[in-house]
Amino acid sequence: MNTPKKRILIVGGVAGGATCAARARRLCETCDILVFERGPHVSFANCGLPYFVGDVIASEAKLLVVSPEDFRNRFNIDVHTETEVTRIDRHSKTIEARDLKTGAVRQEPYDALVLATGAKPVRPPLPGIDLPGIHVLRTIPDSRKIKTATARASRALIVGGGFIGLEMAENLVGLGLEVILLELADQVLPPLDPEMAVYAAERLKSRGVCLRLGEGVSAFAKHPERGLNVLTSKGDTLSADLVVLGIGVRPESALAADAGLELGALGGIRVDEYMRTSDPAIWAVGDVVEVKNLVTGKWQLVPLAGPANRQGRVAATAIVHQFDRNDDHQPPLKFDGVLGTAVCEVFGLTIACTGANEKLLRRAGVNYQMIYLHPGHHASYFPGARPIHMKLLFSEADGGILGAQAVGELDVARRIDVIATAMMQGASVFDLEDLELCYAPQFGAAKDPVNLAGMIAANHLRGDLPLADWEELATTPALLVDVRSETEFAGSHVPNARNLPLETLRDRLHELPRDRDIWLICGVGQRAYYAFRLLAQNGFQVKVLSGGMQTYQARIRAGNRW
Repeated sequence: MNTPKKRILIVGGVAGGATCAARARRLCETCDILVFERGPHVSFANCGLPYFVGDVIASEAKLLVVSPEDFRNRFNIDVHTETEVTRIDRHSKTIEARDLKTGAVRQEPYDALVLATGAKPVRPPLPGIDLPGIHVLRTIPDSRKIKTATARASRALIVGGGFIGLEMAENLVGLGLEVILLELADQVLPPLDPEMAVYAAERLKSRGVCLRLGEGVSAFAKHPERGLNVLTSKGDTLSADLVVLGIGVRPESALAADAGLELGALGGIRVDEYMRTSDPAIWAVGDVVEVKNLVTGKWQLVPLAGPANRQGRVAATAIVHQFDRNDDHQPPLKFDGVLGTAVCEVFGLTIACTGANEKLLRRAGVNYQMIYLHPGHHASYFPGARPIHMKLLFSEADGGILGAQAVGELDVARRIDVIATAMMQGASVFDLEDLELCYAPQFGAAKDPVNLAGMIAANHLRGDLPLADWEELATTPALLVDVRSETEFAGSHVPNARNLPLETLRDRLHELPRDRDIWLICGVGQRAYYAFRLLAQNGFQVKVLSGGMQTYQARIRAGNRW
């Protein structure tokens, strides 16, 4: 007697759904696997869409990762594009699918169902939001529309200063357009803290982007001659030939909600560590699900390709495991959560981050400390060294790494990847200082920036480097001592600071008070540390402002006022 074939139906392709389908076939040759994709392409590189618009990627075909024919020929997987799944009947374990070309509706039974319906761009209910010329960027057809619009445009307006907004700004400038970028928050790139995001904001401005922070859109209207008028939240009217909305995405969870599956407070599908929903025969992956933040333990939405691919593998493994076993033994793969590791480039500046920022940590009630450093990306004596501005957040209690942010022109992503890997393994700042990393002068330094970050944080936790709190700079009764040279001090300095260059400090200890705290500052932190060691061993009460004047100036430019 032949055992009936198991049927796996997957709703949605791209990253999570396509990965799940391919993994399921590798694990189960006898399963029937069907993928239903509402759009015309089952697997495409949506992260490359801004660069297709900007002609960096010249051919649309380069964006197509795997075609339906590839799925059929390589994996014996049936792909139904331009087919929308409109209903799930959990009782009968069937779905209803509608062919968008013909309108034909059919029922398909399943043994396991995977929802990879993704997320849709946010289109706020503003007056004029549906006017021609207002675009979103999520699919290849979206990119075609924007690309066509740019051919007859001279000015573009982008709403939203996240990753997509910045990448679109760069590419539209590259096409010769005048670009205005509106961001309702006081900074670009929300995953970063303001004093780190300011480097990206300055790079945008230096390349001609008109960046308007703290300003959103109130309404859209037709321009009397051509294009659009955009009324801003500050009452200004801006004209543009095209508008690109980049203000985030929302999970496409309506299908799951209609089926009675559990959703989280953020609107995403709630899943367990095996990507199983509240129905034991239904799994969900990708941008449609809520995931646990590994640092804060809170649920959040993380629409990133990397986690979606991993979730697809986990779901496929769990499904086939469930088919093969009838006991309580758990599948070998699970998805514990995300750090939110991300990177983007804007006009040659790389911005990367992992883990939590200060905003998330404060919201979660986590006690943390932070350090700044500004090392070169490789040995300073080797030609071409460029600075990397880094911020490391860690637990004051045990040195656990909570997050990291870095900005620079070269080798930024590699440093954040190392820290992200350490975080996934539960490492602490003490582990970072002890990492053995590649070194040659053209690639790094004998003390890599990651090592230095660990050393500075570990020195603090051991009591060898007490840190002053930047937020208390305006109110502290401490004496602020700048140990840079007289020339550097004359160029710029913190108000009320006293200049005692490091080179003369040993001979001037008598000028410093022993009954008052002393806060030290220098250019980037190194000389202040040397001065701290000298003064601490001479009985003074001393702390260091981490990151020195480089960090002070970044915080000032980001709007910090003491």
